[in-house]
Amino acid sequence: MTIDSLAPIGLSVFLGAGIFLFIIRIVLTWYPQVEGDRFPFNLVILPTEPFLKPTRKVIPPIGGVDISPIIWVGIISLVREVLLGQQGLITMSLY
Repeated sequence: MTIDSLAPIGLSVFLGAGIFLFIIRIVLTWYPQVEGDRFPFNLVILPTEPFLKPTRKVIPPIGGVDISPIIWVGIISLVREVLLGQQGLITMSLY
């Protein structure tokens, strides 16, 4: 296994972790009493908030429901599929 073949694995893990963090963030929106500056919630809020803050300016909460984490799950899933899916750009270039 060469370093070139490990790069897609690392990218896949990174994008998968992003999806996981945004899914946890979706669950956290169901509990508004959660203190975001306390451990372990800050481990999820700190890395996701830089993405969610500008998204909320473009798409504000609808009926009090913040849909920005859902949008980011979709974006990251799409990027992951386009790059690393069965017929993804990186996958096809390696094999």
